[in-house]
Amino acid sequence: MRQLRLRWWIPASACVVMLVSAFSFLPAADDWTDRIVEALQAFDSRYPQEKVYLHLDKDYYAAGETIWFKAYITLQGLPDTRATNLYVELVDKNGAIVQKRMFAAGNAGAAGNMDLPETQKPGMYQLRAYTAWMLNFDHAFLYSRNIEVFDPQKRNSPPTRDSSAVTAFSVQFFPEGGDMIINQNNVIAFKAIDNNGFPIGVAGSVLNSKGAKVAALETMHDGMGQFQLQPTNANETYKAEITAANGLKKTFDLPAVKTTGAGLKVYNRGARIFYQAMIANLADTAYDDLLLLGQINNQLVYKAPLKVSDGRISGFVPTESMPSGIIQLTLFSKSGQPLSERLAFIRHNEFLPLQLQQPNFNSEERAPNSIVLKVPESMESITSVAITDADLAVKSNDENNIVSNLLLTSDLKGYIHNPAWYFQDTARARLQALDLVMLTNGWRRFSWEKILNKQYPDTRYPYEQGILLKGTAFTNNGRYQLANGKVDFIIKQVTDSSTSIVSAPTNGMGEFTVTGLSFLDTALVYYKGNDQQDRWKDVTVKFNTHFFENSVPVTDPFPLRVPPAIDYNTLKNYLSTAYDHNRVNRSINSRAILLKEVNIRERKISKEESLDKKYASGLFAGGDGYTFDLTKETNAYTNIFQYLQSRVAGLQITGNLNDPSLSWRGGRPSLYLNEMPTDASMLSSLPVTDIAMVKVFRPPFMGGFGGGANGAIAIYTKKGGEGGDNTVRGFELYRKPGYAVVKHFYSPDYAVHDDRHALADKRITLYWNPDVPVDTATHTATIRFYNNDFSKHFRVVAEGIGADGSVGHVEQVY
Repeated sequence: MRQLRLRWWIPASACVVMLVSAFSFLPAADDWTDRIVEALQAFDSRYPQEKVYLHLDKDYYAAGETIWFKAYITLQGLPDTRATNLYVELVDKNGAIVQKRMFAAGNAGAAGNMDLPETQKPGMYQLRAYTAWMLNFDHAFLYSRNIEVFDPQKRNSPPTRDSSAVTAFSVQFFPEGGDMIINQNNVIAFKAIDNNGFPIGVAGSVLNSKGAKVAALETMHDGMGQFQLQPTNANETYKAEITAANGLKKTFDLPAVKTTGAGLKVYNRGARIFYQAMIANLADTAYDDLLLLGQINNQLVYKAPLKVSDGRISGFVPTESMPSGIIQLTLFSKSGQPLSERLAFIRHNEFLPLQLQQPNFNSEERAPNSIVLKVPESMESITSVAITDADLAVKSNDENNIVSNLLLTSDLKGYIHNPAWYFQDTARARLQALDLVMLTNGWRRFSWEKILNKQYPDTRYPYEQGILLKGTAFTNNGRYQLANGKVDFIIKQVTDSSTSIVSAPTNGMGEFTVTGLSFLDTALVYYKGNDQQDRWKDVTVKFNTHFFENSVPVTDPFPLRVPPAIDYNTLKNYLSTAYDHNRVNRSINSRAILLKEVNIRERKISKEESLDKKYASGLFAGGDGYTFDLTKETNAYTNIFQYLQSRVAGLQITGNLNDPSLSWRGGRPSLYLNEMPTDASMLSSLPVTDIAMVKVFRPPFMGGFGGGANGAIAIYTKKGGEGGDNTVRGFELYRKPGYAVVKHFYSPDYAVHDDRHALADKRITLYWNPDVPVDTATHTATIRFYNNDFSKHFRVVAEGIGADGSVGHVEQVY
């Protein structure tokens, strides 16, 4: 995976530019700044920043529908190709978890769905997503999205939303850099919100303690604005008399004037970010030596020592080669104390260029449609596409897509209204509004004070690699840990009836770990503790419970904000269609599909051939040797080696049958379990009632790994349908939850006959593909689907991420 590269500038009398890897250490300075730089480097190397974003097919849903989503996972701004586990929860307005699922991740993402039952209570919900590693840090940075679920039974009279009228408002003031500095021309930003948490327009005046007007303020965008104020008296106080757009009036106190320390003023000019330190008292030598650091995603990109007595209090950060995103500028004193902090947004146009081409849409019932998605030729990318009825599934006016989320909202605390608006173009007014977002929102992924004192987060949750089985083995009725023993496992997957055998050693504390497991739904884990030195006979096992199996550690829900009402007729038509679609789904689920009568004129396959075809594959199929069918036998044997004794000419099985000596034609045959190499001790612990077939291959056998010059014995465990005892004698059972089973999105093909086509087609989401296959020669993907019975307009949304971490979003209505 190519690593994102950042530039590190150290301005001095001459500008020195050095190019370093984002993951390498920066050269240290031989002065007091060492400690601050090294603290950031240590934090970055130990705690890489992981993010999750979900692309959903729609912005709202009806009970009975399915929420389709594609998760994108990044680490340090790059696709996190090693991530394996993704956790997704549906949370109601009271913070109760309605549904939770663990999805298998791969290739920096995960496809998933959540079915909303027809009995789903209507109202506002949150879809929350995260990895285990993200839980080690502030939960405010977990992915969270508000969605509304409607009741299609109320299709003829959609209910009004559970929202309150705007009866109050609040205004917060944010001095640039954190403090209002005396004798300096301070920029004061503000944010106004109503009692529902949404931005509201305001205007007013700033008055001093004598009632004189010293500044005017007025909203510039989404409740935000700014004004300038230069206090000259340390004891002066200020208040703002403000009138909201709805006529409500209130008075607010401004922050107090600070008479010591330093502040930071920033001018974002795109290619360069100019800065200036503002000193409260020039005679205070404690603030003569200062340091300005700039970091992106916890990685140092700019460093500038400042000397107030020499007049070096300003400079610029060249940003041409820096990636788009938030840069955090922090001003430090010589003692290492952070004095002032300012966020700025670096806005380039290096987004992943996704293009929609050659649209061929037909509004006739069940007509074929197609469109071509063009991806960049310069790099590999991962994309997902959703196509919905544009007249029913209308676009939210509070959009947060993959670009605005991964570059903006995932790094800020607090609500930002309609963040996707800031990335529509680079018009001056839009960039000024984006800078207001930087002035009025906090960035707190870590505390400088804590990392400077080496107070790091407690990594309670590991960076997961697959499903983990972990526990402790005990002996003597649970009184002592089984030191240096082992635990044997027979793991059966419910979804496909496959079986695997694992043995895990215990350490001096009796602890064992099995890593890297991967299975769907639930696994039946049969386990037995073994004392290899036969010191104890009563070995018991206690499993550690994974955090997601019981209580979920996220306790602080993201604030729920009821969105503005959907047009009444649009919502009425949407719910009516969803109601009809639910009826169709019930018919499909309950309807018997009859097959045509056919005449078969082929020879009857023998039972042995049928069994071999069912279990054996590759060079294990057929072969020269013996085949034993155990599916219907009454097996009263200690183990499979006792069963095989005297059944194969020339095969010698002697000694302890739990670990026998095997010999065939002068050599030891290879052993396989479900076509994977194994050993005799593992096979001896496998109950004969769990075995479906045994194949003994004459020498030489070259069908498996490890060779088989002396022949081979292949054991196959039962799949569903062979009958027999489903328990494993001598083993205890533990049920281990696995990855959620993801449904296949149904997209009818009206070019072929299907009995389901006789039913009405009321799909609102017409096409969903979480992993669009791209032709490597043309760098395009042709998307084809059939219309339903009513759609006239189609909304196509494609999102994706490139190998270099660039993200892209394209949307069009046809």
